[in-house]
Amino acid sequence: MLETKTTRHKKQIIIGIIFLVFLVSGWVYPLIGFFIPACMVLGLGIGAFKGRKWCDWYCPRGSFYDSLLKKLSPNREIPQYFKKIPVRVIIFSFLLIIMTLQIIRHWPDPYEIGKFFMALLTTTTIIGIILGFIFHQRTWCYICPVGTLSNLIGRDKSSLKLNSDKCVNCELCAKACPIQLKPYDKEKTPDNYDCLKCNSCIDACPKKALNF
Repeated sequence: MLETKTTRHKKQIIIGIIFLVFLVSGWVYPLIGFFIPACMVLGLGIGAFKGRKWCDWYCPRGSFYDSLLKKLSPNREIPQYFKKIPVRVIIFSFLLIIMTLQIIRHWPDPYEIGKFFMALLTTTTIIGIILGFIFHQRTWCYICPVGTLSNLIGRDKSSLKLNSDKCVNCELCAKACPIQLKPYDKEKTPDNYDCLKCNSCIDACPKKALNF
């Protein structure tokens, strides 16, 4: 268990540092901004087969939040309204409209479009940091457009399963979950569509009651 947790943490530290370098470099070399839509497409591609697996440590911003922002976050309960699908769809639609209008506005200048992508990434990252300081480091991940779409298109992919006969309700799985799910909850386990497939809960379960 320790090895798995340590390995994931190391990967997140590396990806998190790369994310910060990327964020700074993108303002100097705007074309770097085109990696943002590339990451979006990759995240949704993985989402179609693996659910929110992209959001584990593959996502640079998610890794940054888990490895660095976590140390400064109070780890409070993420408000339920951030988790509601209608709210998340509204936020996704708003960001999509802004992105579409800005691309049309700057078309076909790749440098200006790249600057816009960097501005969008920087702004949403700052919002995520603020939410992390107030609530939990992964609060933004609930309203992230890629996370929302991965939730919707990958709901039946690699679902987390609970063996009720083995579960003793110790709640260690919930404490280990980076996005505050409650795998031990027998009624809600099948609906954990935001599960990051990180195996943290599986590793933490002393009775081996969880699996994919």
